[in-house]
Amino acid sequence: MSLNAPARLPHPGKDVYRFALGSAALSDSRQPSCLEPEKGRRDRRNRRQWSQGRSGGPQEPEAAPEAPAGGHARGGGRGMAAVWQQVLAVDARYNAYRTPTFPQFRTQYIRRRSQLLRENAKAGHPPALRRQYLRLRGQLLGQRYGPLSEPGSARAYSNSIVRSSRTTLDRMEDFEDDPRALGARGHRRSVSRGSYQLQAQMNRAVYEDRPPGSVVPTSAAEASRAMAGDTSLSENYAFAGMYHVFDQHVDEAVPRVRFANDDRHRLACCSLDGSISLCQLVPAPPTVLRVLRGHTRGVSDFAWSLSNDILVSTSLDATMRIWASEDGRCIREIPDPDGAELLCCTFQPVNNNLTVVGNAKHNVHVMNISTGKKVKGGSSKLTGRVLALSFDAPGRLLWAGDDRGSVFSFLFDMATGKLTKAKRLVVHEGSPVTSISARSWVSREARDPSLLINACLNKLLLYRVVDNEGTLQLKRSFPIEQSSHPVRSIFCPLMSFRQGACVVTGSEDMCVHFFDVERAAKAAVNKLQGHSAPVLDVSFNCDESLLASSDASGMVIVWRREQK
Repeated sequence: MSLNAPARLPHPGKDVYRFALGSAALSDSRQPSCLEPEKGRRDRRNRRQWSQGRSGGPQEPEAAPEAPAGGHARGGGRGMAAVWQQVLAVDARYNAYRTPTFPQFRTQYIRRRSQLLRENAKAGHPPALRRQYLRLRGQLLGQRYGPLSEPGSARAYSNSIVRSSRTTLDRMEDFEDDPRALGARGHRRSVSRGSYQLQAQMNRAVYEDRPPGSVVPTSAAEASRAMAGDTSLSENYAFAGMYHVFDQHVDEAVPRVRFANDDRHRLACCSLDGSISLCQLVPAPPTVLRVLRGHTRGVSDFAWSLSNDILVSTSLDATMRIWASEDGRCIREIPDPDGAELLCCTFQPVNNNLTVVGNAKHNVHVMNISTGKKVKGGSSKLTGRVLALSFDAPGRLLWAGDDRGSVFSFLFDMATGKLTKAKRLVVHEGSPVTSISARSWVSREARDPSLLINACLNKLLLYRVVDNEGTLQLKRSFPIEQSSHPVRSIFCPLMSFRQGACVVTGSEDMCVHFFDVERAAKAAVNKLQGHSAPVLDVSFNCDESLLASSDASGMVIVWRREQK
């Protein structure tokens, strides 16, 4: 069956990744692209500049890198991992206060800390010593910068995954300074970061006071424009052409493509032929490193852990698989609790030991990938087949979309993995919700917690999150072509360092579209043409130098941005 043909209702048993309009029949879903484990690429020169105090301020007291931060070499691996992940979380929470005049060193510092903690985690230090180090580290940072009023929200319970520091706004948003939430000494007031309602109220107050089309006059916004070279969005997202084309999955749709976390040159995609490809773009020529095989039907979705060492995939064969990205072996196969086709998945962002999956029997399940079992209290039923899942950055809210046009919000219990249904929004009755992307800040100039949603309405929808139960309010929409295919969209990862704010989406017109969400008129920024079938998914690498897009014919195109 041609994937370019107009939408027809396929036979229920066929692995065809498309919808029938007005029905609940989606036979496949998209997957987050997989990436290989991060290798130790660190800029030591920048590290030396940091250590020599080029930040323009006094250096913070640093506990010796050799001090224990947990480990998994000699028993007690779960406890060791938890401690050293907590140490990294403490460092990350204070990261916004470091190097005020050289913000680029913050990411370099936190990455180096992550590397040191990974190395020390293998040393197998006594538990009491590890806990003592964590306590002393917190005290030293508190003495240097002052106590933070907010309890640590980055506590992790995973026994195999470290919460890596991101260069993107999605991860650094928790640690950046907000001038409207700072006290006289430069520390945060006792206002919860999770209070979406209060944050939205402050945003609206600022917007009402400014003239139309202007930006919030904050020092943070000025710094963003300086880092971006004060260029326009059109200049930032101008592309020089195709960097490479992967066609190993030709004739079968590629519903999901994504770059590795914090990586420029590692890419993965999944296909309805039942396989997942791991690709390397550098050194030239770009190559397919390995193909993960094992599913007996089409792969509908996949997600990468934060440290890129494992990935989870879901399939129409009613199983999820855990893969080791380093060698491509399948670590575990887990059947769906309902024996239904699995259509989507996502990692819990703080605890990567938990994965949420959605299936064709309208159920959402929280799965423990270490035990292969469903979490008690971690299941809930929707009104239709579950096609899209997305957490907010802290991992406290989960949104799920189905093929009946509804989006549900759930409160996620960080300690137990229990789901509590909170709110429901009917985007449009009978229009499948094919993609959900959450963002706490749209940009420096638009800090509303937001949700980007694709539904089969020929529109890309941007919603504002108005409270801490995930209630949604439509902010604006953008015209695209989508009436039958499971098209996906993303927020640009570095939009906080640009003028305005940009989102990217696929479309059934075989183009990739860029929109400025802050521009009142003529929101279209760019359009890339080159696909010969509907574009299903898009993904930026960590520095936005490359963009990957996949289509319904199995083609994956990597686009190169123009260098200024």
